[in-house]
Amino acid sequence: MRVKLTLEYDGTAFRGWAAQPGERTVEAVLREALGDVFPRWDSLAVAGRTDTGVHALANVASVEVDGGPQVERIAEALNTSLPDDAAVVDAAAAERAFHARFSAQSRSYRYRIWRSRIRSPFEHRRSWWFPRPLDVPTLDAAARVLVGEHDFRAFTPTETQHDVFVRVIESARWVEDGDVLAFEITADSFLRHMVRALVGTMVDGIDVAPLLAGRPRAEAGQTAPPWGLYLVEVAY
Repeated sequence: MRVKLTLEYDGTAFRGWAAQPGERTVEAVLREALGDVFPRWDSLAVAGRTDTGVHALANVASVEVDGGPQVERIAEALNTSLPDDAAVVDAAAAERAFHARFSAQSRSYRYRIWRSRIRSPFEHRRSWWFPRPLDVPTLDAAARVLVGEHDFRAFTPTETQHDVFVRVIESARWVEDGDVLAFEITADSFLRHMVRALVGTMVDGIDVAPLLAGRPRAEAGQTAPPWGLYLVEVAY
């Protein structure tokens, strides 16, 4: 049976999604839980390979399982084996052709900035503490420029495994909520560090428009820290 798993996790103590020898990763703890629950499983795939420190509210994985609990009990069973900072929030039977990564139509991320002059222990590792003034209308105007099809190589590390740098942005905006300023973006897919580099560049006050024609990484701004970033939705 092919199963679609929706996961949320606090990325603080994980070295990202992808399994790495000797490192604690989300994939590693999920693999361990799958082994505890199912006699046989295979073909684990994920929609978003989040980096070290990045959180997820609704990342999606697909896996082929045999034996084990009925589908309505899979989430509960896996959660008995997963650590406290990761959980399967939903499990559902999927079509045989479903693939968490390749079937995805879009992914949505949110980047949170804590703007208060006073740091918050509750926002520590949940947002980027940035107590200096930010021009929100200018930031939002920059976000609107991102919508459409562009070459984003200025917003990913120079040393990269990507061959294609063009991505299609469906929507991008900044949202104010008290002391939190959030950047929300939806695209077909993302380059490594792309959202964080976009945030850092906009916060640095650099004009993003000329960079969308495939300019080098050195012309863009800083890469915002990972702990403000959340994968919030994968659409199929």
